[in-house]
Amino acid sequence: MARAASIKDVAREAGVSVGTVSNVINRPDRVSEGMRRDVRRAISALGYVRSEHARQLRAGRSRMMALLVLDMGNPFFVDIARGAERAARDAGLGVMVCNSGQNPRDEADYLALFAEQRVRGVLVTPAASDGTNLRRFRRHGIPFVLVDRVAGDEDGCSVSVDDVTGGALAIRHLIAGGHRSLAYVSGPERLTQVRDRRLGAHAALTEAGLPPDALLEIPAARLDVAAGRDAGARLLGLAQRPTGVFCANDLLALGVLQSLYMAGTRVPEDLAIVGYDDIEFAAAATVPLTSVRQPALTIGAKATELLLRELSEGTAAHQHEHVVLQPELVARQSTLPPR
Repeated sequence: MARAASIKDVAREAGVSVGTVSNVINRPDRVSEGMRRDVRRAISALGYVRSEHARQLRAGRSRMMALLVLDMGNPFFVDIARGAERAARDAGLGVMVCNSGQNPRDEADYLALFAEQRVRGVLVTPAASDGTNLRRFRRHGIPFVLVDRVAGDEDGCSVSVDDVTGGALAIRHLIAGGHRSLAYVSGPERLTQVRDRRLGAHAALTEAGLPPDALLEIPAARLDVAAGRDAGARLLGLAQRPTGVFCANDLLALGVLQSLYMAGTRVPEDLAIVGYDDIEFAAAATVPLTSVRQPALTIGAKATELLLRELSEGTAAHQHEHVVLQPELVARQSTLPPR
């Protein structure tokens, strides 16, 4: 295997000092135009790429930030990553995207890796509900912003969506469609989003004068399509089946929809479905899915903006900000029209 060209090789090829090559790369205004041209010609001829690792060791900090999400299999988090990447790139930073898989232990391992790599900052959707992992990470002095989660003032900045309102929007829509027997396909109880969406659902029941038991909960171990298919099978096995179901995210809703379709159950005629997130696949489903939309791109971009602001101001002077965005319901064919 051929040896990669070094900065010394470039200096030799261009007939200049190593310091001159370094200036051309990092401080080109200090070098004459002719010398810059000679050095860049040598870089091109040799295929030289500077070592970011070496630069990081000298500077004591990285040009990378990190994003740790619950599930990269969920397009909602992919869109958050896209929003964060665009904002970070504009600031000259790259983004390391990692997936905790909703596992607190994996989250702890990734946070330790970020500290080892001396990333500039971290955007994180916590998997551990007790905050233990982030309390340990805080000791490294690396700023972080909570994403899709509300932080306390001492925990840093946060960007989230009002999930209580989102849950209420879903149930209000089903009630407006004439449904009085409802189900909530939830997810892991440790996730704040799951709990808040349930709170909103029950608030909408109270608002409509319906008792709490008008909403049957069907728990799901994970927020994915497979868990949704399992929940759909359990719905089909009920002696008294609800007529409207609200799912804690779109992947669960798509899994429920698959189960109903395979069983010949009509949507929305026999069972209306509302999802959450409004991922791209929601509109493309066999029966286009009504969903509570979260502005994922905006979440990622805004979280990055808050992180960059803290990096610029310094942690000691920075005032933590908690941005709460509002969801909106997007009605499609998976729910009955008002009757």
